[in-house]
Amino acid sequence: MHVLENACLKVSVADKGAELCSVLDKENGAERLWWADPAIWNRHAPILFPFVGKVTEGKYRVGGREYPMKTQHGFARDMDFACLEETPCSVTQRLDATRETRAIYPFDFGLRITHSLDAGDPRRLHITWTVENNGAGEMFYAIGGHPGFLMPKGARKEDCFVFFPGHGTLSYFSADPAGFALPKATHELRLEDGFTPYLADMPDTWIFENRGIDAVGIAGPDRRPYVTLNCPGFPMLAVWANPRGPYICLEPWFGRTDDAGFAGTLAEKPGMERLGPGAERTIAYSIDFHA
Repeated sequence: MHVLENACLKVSVADKGAELCSVLDKENGAERLWWADPAIWNRHAPILFPFVGKVTEGKYRVGGREYPMKTQHGFARDMDFACLEETPCSVTQRLDATRETRAIYPFDFGLRITHSLDAGDPRRLHITWTVENNGAGEMFYAIGGHPGFLMPKGARKEDCFVFFPGHGTLSYFSADPAGFALPKATHELRLEDGFTPYLADMPDTWIFENRGIDAVGIAGPDRRPYVTLNCPGFPMLAVWANPRGPYICLEPWFGRTDDAGFAGTLAEKPGMERLGPGAERTIAYSIDFHA
């Protein structure tokens, strides 16, 4: 476990999955991340790579071959990363392709993850992903974040708000009970000054695609912002919460789960990113933990 710290926040990041595991607000002693209760949801903030969501029947096709992918959200979240560099305010970790990963994902990838506290704003945390294609052919991948945030002390999730700065009405789609996307069945989310109450009777995953959402956050019953996730340039965003847990996940995505009934190739899969041989791409977002 690697610990980053400044005057306001104490942040813990594990080598397993390069997962953000704790954000302690030092000013009031409040933990800001979900504690990963295995009886409800056993993650804090997993990295989703090289898939976001599920593939149909646990298998996919690329290069004329079929490969298994039995787990949703890929495999990076369950693998040990190597620590490349650590300072009091940042840590960079790396995962490389192995013989085992090539058996289920036939690409020679590299993945670097950096968590860093902002030099100017002590309540802002940056998360940076760099995806490398170290192979000789084109690489397909998806990547996403999945942090689960606790509510303000003493507040029920049902009394809190999700907010989308600068938006009035948004459309979203959800997933079927098996976890596959239903993009043709859209819903309208009406916002009041950018805010909507957390509604337990809504579909458990709200998926926003190509909606120009640069930020999303959680506010307390008084609508005072508690957490803001800044994700400009991300093509997809999801909001998800297990009804039994006192947390809400705000998820910035490049890529998403298969459409229900999808039977195409990886090149045809909605949302997949492409990276040429020898190329790399850096993607970043940040989280503000308001006082």
